[in-house]
Amino acid sequence: MSDVERIRNFSIIAHIDHGKSTIADRIIHKCGGLTDREMKSQVLDSMDIERERGITIKAQTVKLKYKARDGKEYILNIIDTPGHVDFGYEVSRSLSACEGSLLIVDSTQGVEAQTLANVYQALEINHEIIPILNKIDLPASDIEKTKKEIEDVVGIDTSNAISCSGKTGEGIEDILEEIVNILPHPKGKQSEKLKSLLVDSWYDTYLGVVILVRIINGKIKKGMKIKLMSNDEEYEIEKVGVFTPKPVDIDELNSGEIGFIIAGIKTLSETKVGDTICDASDPILEPLPGFKPSKPVVFCGLFPVDSSEYQKLKDGLGKLKLNDASFSYEAESSSALGLGFRCGFLGLLHLEIITERLEREFDVNLITTTPGVIYKVHNIKGQIIDLQNPSNMPDPTQIKKIEEPWIKATIITPDEYLGSIIKICQDKRGEQTNLNYSGNRAVLSYNLPLNEVVFDFNDRLKSVSSGYASFDYEITGHKEGDLVKLGILVNSDPVDALAMIIHKDFAQKTGRQVCEKLKDLIPRHNFMIPVQAAIGGKIVARESIKGFSKDVLTKIHGGGAGDRKKKLLKKQKRGKARSKQFGRVEIPQEAFIGVLKINKDN
Repeated sequence: MSDVERIRNFSIIAHIDHGKSTIADRIIHKCGGLTDREMKSQVLDSMDIERERGITIKAQTVKLKYKARDGKEYILNIIDTPGHVDFGYEVSRSLSACEGSLLIVDSTQGVEAQTLANVYQALEINHEIIPILNKIDLPASDIEKTKKEIEDVVGIDTSNAISCSGKTGEGIEDILEEIVNILPHPKGKQSEKLKSLLVDSWYDTYLGVVILVRIINGKIKKGMKIKLMSNDEEYEIEKVGVFTPKPVDIDELNSGEIGFIIAGIKTLSETKVGDTICDASDPILEPLPGFKPSKPVVFCGLFPVDSSEYQKLKDGLGKLKLNDASFSYEAESSSALGLGFRCGFLGLLHLEIITERLEREFDVNLITTTPGVIYKVHNIKGQIIDLQNPSNMPDPTQIKKIEEPWIKATIITPDEYLGSIIKICQDKRGEQTNLNYSGNRAVLSYNLPLNEVVFDFNDRLKSVSSGYASFDYEITGHKEGDLVKLGILVNSDPVDALAMIIHKDFAQKTGRQVCEKLKDLIPRHNFMIPVQAAIGGKIVARESIKGFSKDVLTKIHGGGAGDRKKKLLKKQKRGKARSKQFGRVEIPQEAFIGVLKINKDN
């Protein structure tokens, strides 16, 4: 048996919380990757935030040795992938580096939306799939029902499905045997020119950029000169290694293997995920197809609560960007919130994770403006403008049409919640495309505008279905919509941080709610403050914050009091008008947070 034939590269795919990381732990332990003392739960979830939330954010790799029942020794390369929709790009590139997948399904919950999304990605690149039913130690486990559901909904034969428990370790040996017997070995040739795939890259403070590579053909070794084909840059390799899951230095990586290299690269932007790495002295002609770069779909402004923390925020964003190339930011300023950054994310969980990491790791207090999506604005000159920030929207007279991004959503739910879920989708301007049943579970397909989904759709779905419904989506393209910019004016001054792009049907209601909320949250001044919501030049809602009234007439009595009273009241009126003209209305942060909550509650 040649070296390549002994290698098995596989990914672990599943819905959130179905036990990917726990089964990876058991496999690592069984193969002796870590001793009992070094072992901890979710060993591949290295970030604190991953452990606390119980989710995987970054895909991780491990090289293990396994002695099979037939006495032969195999090399197993595992890639543990995230299960959340926001980190789907991590899944796609992990799958590209493997030949097979372990599909883990929770035998108490059955097939969920993200299970489907990940399986389809794996099938698209012709992966061999081993179905595994996890959590069989729980009393609610129903193996036969889950098998039937996998066959009905996913369409995979489950006659060889393995039942196991990540918690107790039951069935782990059967999984390992199935991996070496069923999954194909890599097809690369050692004798050919070096061709390798750049799977991931991250920044290490001491080593610079670390690159995770999958060798397709040839081999890569220390001291070798390599070339990145996307930018034609050449580097010399200083270090080659594998994760066991601890980093271990080795002399070379051969065809079919996955490991890391360090080549003195200083900036992460030079290492594009999906790039092809070849030998600088003997380059190949055709690069690998690579994968589509991840594009941010949700944008929002991040501003420091204390303006003196601006530099701290800037440094924090720069450092996070080094480890997460899927996130983008650029400086922006707001008259209400001062200096900050406009940031792009892959979804709302991604936004939440980044803001939480900024607050934890860099100790910055943040205000987050309303999340929005990228609109395509077609102006009357025939140009198309990508619009992220509502305050930059051109004059309505210059706009021919506005297109918004739409998604294809897959929702899996027990059928008793179906009516409530369909109502939510219709409220969000959804168009139903399909409805199937598997037992008492409905698989619902909807086309929805991303803007309606981005804020609170998942929360509402979970609340109406008591947490049983699951949701996954993919972006399908842009469609024309009847959209308007809803501007908020306080004391006749537009507040750019509160501007939003919204469907015309919901604009008036939302404007009224924002005005009512601001009326309660903006403190009173010496003069009356009008709070207005406007679409273009038309005011659609208004509230007034009454000014303090000082009684200037208390000390007046005696002869000619009437004239003196009139005089003082006139003087007070002039003073109030002047205050209103020159007075600045400070909008407290609670007001911004309050308006964000309105959007969430709608």
